Amino acid sequence: MSKSVAFIGLGVMGYPMAGHLQKAGHRVTVYNRTAPKAGKWVSEYGGAQAATPAGAAKGADFVMACVGNDDDLRSVVLGDEGAFAGMSKGAIFVDHTTASADVARELGAIAKEAGFGFVDAPVSGGQAGAENGVLTVMCGGAQADFDAAAPIIDAYARACKRLGEVGSGQLTKMVNQICIAGLVQGLSEAINFGEKAGLDMAEVISVISKGAAQSWQMENRYRTMIDDEFEHGFAVDWMRKDLGICLEEAKRLGTSLPVTALVDQFYGEVQGLGGNRWDTSSLIRRLRVFNGK
Repeated sequence: MSKSVAFIGLGVMGYPMAGHLQKAGHRVTVYNRTAPKAGKWVSEYGGAQAATPAGAAKGADFVMACVGNDDDLRSVVLGDEGAFAGMSKGAIFVDHTTASADVARELGAIAKEAGFGFVDAPVSGGQAGAENGVLTVMCGGAQADFDAAAPIIDAYARACKRLGEVGSGQLTKMVNQICIAGLVQGLSEAINFGEKAGLDMAEVISVISKGAAQSWQMENRYRTMIDDEFEHGFAVDWMRKDLGICLEEAKRLGTSLPVTALVDQFYGEVQGLGGNRWDTSSLIRRLRVFNGK
């Protein structure tokens, strides 16, 4: 059924996600910090734009957000012009930002006291997943809130699952990023090693990708890694932000992430090469530059 939906944050992920909601028949009002981008979205998809998050959220059944980090999230949610100020009792806020579990719990508690639902729902699948409507969405929140929000999220999701109470979605996304960090470093080392050994790495990947070494990263990034092309996908700056969240949470939990910490350091070296906006598979560029050092 058609619902009134607000979408806050029209970055590389949010822009197409909001578009899928409008195309699914929902009545979408968007807000973006830079208003011309919201105007461009309306001209492309229809719907409406608002001057503030509160204005976008006013009268909405669901308010979705996808911004940069904890501070960005608080800035569009709290205060007189924040989304919470415009929401009605019974509405549900769905946060697609990759942020800390702490901020999810903080905002979830405020939402509960105000009489509306909160679901932390970070996504995986990158820009291509958002554009094609096939994201994986990891959710935390009350079962009733998740059950209500899931059909709306389905507009841009291939998989959507509740993992527990508020904060569980963010913790699951941390697990996701920890796995990816190790995979990309391993793939970078393997390709660099194979090239140094004189192997045709495209042919090598065509064989080993059919066995136990297979991964999404291998299937989708090996060619551009071989070609030393990194102008696509999930940026190093964003990955470092995410890994910082993982490392901070690990410290709080009293556990260690030695491989993650090392890969985070390596991404810092990629930033030093000017690779802030390169795709995360650019770890191999670091090996090529610092080979033998």
